Amino acid sequence: MRLKNKVAVVTGAGSGIGKEIARLFVREGARVVIADHNQERADEVAKELGTERAIGIAVDVTDEAQVEACFAKTVALLGQVDILVSNAGIQSVAPIEEFDFGKWRQLLAVHLDGAFLTTRAALRHMHALGRGGSIIYMGSVHSKEASVLKAPYVTAKHGLIGLAKVVAKEAGKRGVRVNVVCPGFVRTPLVDKQIPQQARELGISEQEVIRNVMLKETVDGEFTTVEDVAETTLFLASFGSNALTGQSVVVSHGWHMQ
Repeated sequence: MRLKNKVAVVTGAGSGIGKEIARLFVREGARVVIADHNQERADEVAKELGTERAIGIAVDVTDEAQVEACFAKTVALLGQVDILVSNAGIQSVAPIEEFDFGKWRQLLAVHLDGAFLTTRAALRHMHALGRGGSIIYMGSVHSKEASVLKAPYVTAKHGLIGLAKVVAKEAGKRGVRVNVVCPGFVRTPLVDKQIPQQARELGISEQEVIRNVMLKETVDGEFTTVEDVAETTLFLASFGSNALTGQSVVVSHGWHMQ
Protein backbone atom coordinates (compact mmCIF):
# COMPACT_ATOMS: atom_id res chain seq x y z
CA MET A 1 0.00 0.00 0.00
CA ARG A 2 2.54 2.55 -1.19
CA LEU A 3 -0.01 5.38 -1.32
CA LYS A 4 -1.96 4.69 1.86
CA ASN A 5 -3.70 7.82 3.18
CA LYS A 6 -2.75 9.84 0.08
CA VAL A 7 -5.13 11.81 -2.14
CA ALA A 8 -4.32 12.02 -5.85
CA VAL A 9 -5.83 14.11 -8.63
CA VAL A 10 -5.37 12.47 -12.04
CA THR A 11 -6.42 14.52 -15.06
CA GLY A 12 -7.60 12.79 -18.19
CA ALA A 13 -8.43 9.78 -16.03
CA GLY A 14 -11.60 8.87 -17.89
CA SER A 15 -9.73 6.55 -20.25
CA GLY A 16 -6.36 5.23 -21.38
CA ILE A 17 -3.22 5.94 -19.38
CA GLY A 18 -4.98 8.15 -16.83
CA LYS A 19 -7.55 5.49 -16.04
CA GLU A 20 -4.87 2.85 -15.51
CA ILE A 21 -2.92 5.20 -13.22
CA ALA A 22 -6.07 5.85 -11.19
CA ARG A 23 -6.76 2.12 -10.96
CA LEU A 24 -3.25 1.35 -9.71
CA PHE A 25 -3.25 4.25 -7.25
CA VAL A 26 -6.50 2.98 -5.71
CA ARG A 27 -5.01 -0.51 -5.38
CA GLU A 28 -2.05 1.06 -3.60
CA GLY A 29 -4.27 2.76 -1.01
CA ALA A 30 -4.90 6.24 -2.42
CA ARG A 31 -8.17 8.05 -2.78
CA VAL A 32 -8.30 9.35 -6.32
CA VAL A 33 -10.09 12.16 -8.11
CA ILE A 34 -10.98 11.11 -11.64
CA ALA A 35 -10.64 14.52 -13.28
CA ASP A 36 -11.95 14.42 -16.83
CA HIS A 37 -13.67 16.84 -19.18
CA ASN A 38 -16.57 14.35 -19.41
CA GLN A 39 -18.51 14.06 -16.12
CA GLU A 40 -20.33 10.89 -17.14
CA ARG A 41 -17.10 9.14 -18.05
CA ALA A 42 -15.42 10.32 -14.84
CA ASP A 43 -18.33 8.99 -12.79
CA GLU A 44 -18.22 5.64 -14.60
CA VAL A 45 -14.54 5.18 -13.78
CA ALA A 46 -15.10 6.24 -10.16
CA LYS A 47 -17.93 3.72 -9.85
CA GLU A 48 -15.75 1.01 -11.35
CA LEU A 49 -12.96 1.73 -8.88
CA GLY A 50 -15.30 2.08 -5.91
CA THR A 51 -16.95 5.29 -4.83
CA GLU A 52 -15.41 5.05 -1.37
CA ARG A 53 -11.96 5.31 -3.03
CA ALA A 54 -12.62 7.47 -6.12
CA ILE A 55 -14.75 10.43 -7.12
CA GLY A 56 -15.38 11.92 -10.55
CA ILE A 57 -15.03 15.65 -11.15
CA ALA A 58 -15.59 17.27 -14.54
CA VAL A 59 -12.91 19.80 -15.43
CA ASP A 60 -11.60 21.51 -18.52
CA VAL A 61 -7.92 21.85 -17.66
CA THR A 62 -7.61 24.93 -19.88
CA ASP A 63 -10.23 26.81 -17.84
CA GLU A 64 -8.78 28.59 -14.80
CA ALA A 65 -12.04 28.74 -12.85
CA GLN A 66 -12.85 25.07 -13.46
CA VAL A 67 -9.38 23.97 -12.34
CA GLU A 68 -9.56 26.03 -9.16
CA ALA A 69 -13.04 24.63 -8.45
CA CYS A 70 -11.82 21.06 -9.01
CA PHE A 71 -9.08 21.37 -6.41
CA ALA A 72 -11.29 23.24 -3.95
CA LYS A 73 -13.86 20.44 -4.23
CA THR A 74 -11.15 17.82 -3.79
CA VAL A 75 -9.99 19.37 -0.53
CA ALA A 76 -13.56 19.92 0.65
CA LEU A 77 -14.48 16.27 0.06
CA LEU A 78 -11.20 14.47 0.74
CA GLY A 79 -9.37 16.89 3.01
CA GLN A 80 -6.06 17.18 1.15
CA VAL A 81 -4.09 16.95 -2.10
CA ASP A 82 -0.87 14.92 -2.02
CA ILE A 83 -0.36 13.95 -5.68
CA LEU A 84 -1.12 15.56 -9.02
CA VAL A 85 -0.78 13.58 -12.23
CA SER A 86 -1.17 16.05 -15.08
CA ASN A 87 -2.08 13.57 -17.79
CA ALA A 88 -4.82 15.18 -19.91
CA GLY A 89 -3.79 15.43 -23.54
CA ILE A 90 -4.93 15.56 -27.14
CA GLN A 91 -3.24 14.97 -30.49
CA SER A 92 -3.50 16.39 -33.99
CA VAL A 93 -1.14 15.65 -36.89
CA ALA A 94 -0.37 17.58 -40.07
CA PRO A 95 2.61 19.09 -41.90
CA ILE A 96 3.65 22.39 -40.33
CA GLU A 97 2.76 24.43 -43.44
CA GLU A 98 -0.78 23.04 -43.32
CA PHE A 99 -1.28 23.06 -39.56
CA ASP A 100 -4.41 24.88 -38.44
CA PHE A 101 -3.57 27.64 -35.96
CA GLY A 102 -6.66 26.91 -33.91
CA LYS A 103 -5.60 23.27 -33.47
CA TRP A 104 -2.06 24.42 -32.59
CA ARG A 105 -3.39 26.71 -29.85
CA GLN A 106 -5.82 24.07 -28.55
CA LEU A 107 -3.13 21.41 -28.25
CA LEU A 108 -0.71 23.70 -26.44
CA ALA A 109 -3.49 24.90 -24.16
CA VAL A 110 -4.45 21.38 -23.06
CA HIS A 111 -0.87 20.23 -22.49
CA LEU A 112 0.86 23.38 -21.21
CA ASP A 113 -1.89 25.65 -19.89
CA GLY A 114 -3.43 22.57 -18.29
CA ALA A 115 -0.17 21.60 -16.62
CA PHE A 116 0.40 25.16 -15.37
CA LEU A 117 -3.12 25.67 -14.02
CA THR A 118 -3.33 22.30 -12.27
CA THR A 119 0.18 22.70 -10.86
CA ARG A 120 -0.58 26.15 -9.47
CA ALA A 121 -3.80 24.94 -7.85
CA ALA A 122 -2.16 21.80 -6.44
CA LEU A 123 0.80 23.71 -5.02
CA ARG A 124 -1.42 26.22 -3.23
CA HIS A 125 -3.19 23.41 -1.40
CA MET A 126 -0.02 21.36 -0.81
CA HIS A 127 1.77 24.35 0.66
CA ALA A 128 -1.21 25.28 2.84
CA LEU A 129 -1.41 21.76 4.24
CA GLY A 130 2.36 21.56 4.78
CA ARG A 131 2.60 17.87 3.85
CA GLY A 132 4.73 18.20 0.72
CA GLY A 133 3.63 16.17 -2.27
CA SER A 134 4.37 14.87 -5.73
CA ILE A 135 3.57 16.36 -9.13
CA ILE A 136 3.98 14.22 -12.22
CA TYR A 137 3.59 15.39 -15.80
CA MET A 138 2.77 13.00 -18.60
CA GLY A 139 5.42 13.77 -21.15
CA SER A 140 6.46 11.56 -24.04
CA VAL A 141 9.46 10.31 -25.92
CA HIS A 142 8.55 13.45 -27.88
CA SER A 143 9.76 15.38 -24.84
CA LYS A 144 13.20 14.26 -26.03
CA GLU A 145 12.82 13.56 -29.76
CA ALA A 146 11.03 15.05 -32.75
CA SER A 147 8.75 13.33 -35.24
CA VAL A 148 7.27 14.67 -38.45
CA LEU A 149 3.67 15.96 -38.47
CA LYS A 150 3.65 16.68 -34.72
CA ALA A 151 4.96 20.22 -34.31
CA PRO A 152 2.64 21.37 -31.48
CA TYR A 153 2.77 18.03 -29.65
CA VAL A 154 6.58 17.92 -29.68
CA THR A 155 6.69 21.58 -28.64
CA ALA A 156 4.30 20.99 -25.74
CA LYS A 157 6.00 17.82 -24.52
CA HIS A 158 9.42 19.49 -24.56
CA GLY A 159 7.87 22.36 -22.61
CA LEU A 160 6.71 20.06 -19.81
CA ILE A 161 10.29 19.15 -18.98
CA GLY A 162 11.19 22.82 -18.63
CA LEU A 163 8.16 23.44 -16.44
CA ALA A 164 9.00 20.45 -14.24
CA LYS A 165 12.54 21.70 -13.64
CA VAL A 166 11.34 25.14 -12.61
CA VAL A 167 8.61 23.86 -10.30
CA ALA A 168 11.03 21.33 -8.76
CA LYS A 169 13.38 24.17 -7.85
CA GLU A 170 10.62 26.42 -6.52
CA ALA A 171 8.70 23.81 -4.55
CA GLY A 172 11.50 21.56 -3.35
CA LYS A 173 12.01 23.48 -0.11
CA ARG A 174 8.36 22.78 0.71
CA GLY A 175 8.79 19.03 0.16
CA VAL A 176 7.15 18.81 -3.27
CA ARG A 177 8.80 16.58 -5.89
CA VAL A 178 8.17 17.19 -9.61
CA ASN A 179 8.97 14.71 -12.37
CA VAL A 180 7.98 13.75 -15.91
CA VAL A 181 7.07 10.32 -17.30
CA CYS A 182 7.98 10.00 -20.98
CA PRO A 183 6.24 7.01 -22.60
CA GLY A 184 6.83 5.70 -26.07
CA PHE A 185 3.80 4.83 -28.17
CA VAL A 186 1.05 3.37 -26.00
CA ARG A 187 -1.87 1.67 -27.74
CA THR A 188 -4.61 4.00 -26.50
CA PRO A 189 -7.55 5.53 -28.41
CA LEU A 190 -5.34 8.61 -28.95
CA VAL A 191 -2.69 6.52 -30.72
CA ASP A 192 -5.23 4.41 -32.59
CA LYS A 193 -6.60 7.62 -34.09
CA GLN A 194 -3.11 8.67 -35.22
CA ILE A 195 -2.40 5.50 -37.20
CA PRO A 196 -4.81 6.14 -40.11
CA GLN A 197 -4.05 9.87 -40.00
CA GLN A 198 -0.32 9.29 -40.41
CA ALA A 199 -0.89 6.63 -43.04
CA ARG A 200 -2.80 9.18 -45.15
CA GLU A 201 -0.29 11.98 -44.61
CA LEU A 202 2.75 9.77 -45.30
CA GLY A 203 1.19 7.73 -48.10
CA ILE A 204 1.93 4.37 -46.48
CA SER A 205 -0.13 1.56 -44.99
CA GLU A 206 -1.29 1.51 -41.38
CA GLN A 207 0.94 -1.49 -40.67
CA GLU A 208 3.89 0.44 -42.04
CA VAL A 209 3.04 3.33 -39.71
CA ILE A 210 3.14 0.95 -36.75
CA ARG A 211 6.25 -0.94 -37.85
CA ASN A 212 8.35 1.76 -39.51
CA VAL A 213 7.26 4.94 -37.72
CA MET A 214 5.89 4.21 -34.26
CA LEU A 215 7.97 1.20 -33.25
CA LYS A 216 11.00 1.47 -35.52
CA GLU A 217 13.34 2.77 -32.81
CA THR A 218 12.31 0.30 -30.08
CA VAL A 219 14.52 -2.67 -29.21
CA ASP A 220 11.76 -5.23 -29.66
CA GLY A 221 9.05 -3.73 -31.88
CA GLU A 222 6.57 -3.58 -29.00
CA PHE A 223 4.16 -0.92 -27.82
CA THR A 224 4.58 0.47 -24.32
CA THR A 225 1.57 -0.54 -22.22
CA VAL A 226 -0.66 1.54 -19.95
CA GLU A 227 0.49 -0.73 -17.12
CA ASP A 228 4.15 0.17 -17.85
CA VAL A 229 3.34 3.86 -17.60
CA ALA A 230 1.19 3.47 -14.48
CA GLU A 231 3.89 1.53 -12.64
CA THR A 232 6.46 4.23 -13.44
CA THR A 233 4.06 6.93 -12.28
CA LEU A 234 3.46 5.05 -9.03
CA PHE A 235 7.23 4.78 -8.48
CA LEU A 236 7.61 8.55 -8.81
CA ALA A 237 4.50 9.32 -6.73
CA SER A 238 5.62 7.11 -3.85
CA PHE A 239 9.34 7.91 -3.84
CA GLY A 240 10.40 8.64 -0.29
CA SER A 241 12.56 11.76 -0.58
CA ASN A 242 13.47 14.80 -2.66
CA ALA A 243 16.43 12.89 -4.11
CA LEU A 244 14.34 12.18 -7.22
CA THR A 245 12.96 15.46 -8.50
CA GLY A 246 13.24 17.55 -11.65
CA GLN A 247 13.81 14.39 -13.66
CA SER A 248 12.27 12.75 -16.72
CA VAL A 249 11.94 8.98 -17.00
CA VAL A 250 11.63 7.44 -20.47
CA VAL A 251 9.42 4.32 -20.70
CA SER A 252 9.67 3.29 -24.33
CA HIS A 253 11.14 -0.16 -25.01
CA GLY A 254 14.48 1.48 -25.69
CA TRP A 255 13.31 4.26 -27.98
CA HIS A 256 15.54 7.13 -26.86
CA MET A 257 18.15 5.94 -24.41
CA GLN A 258 19.75 8.48 -22.09
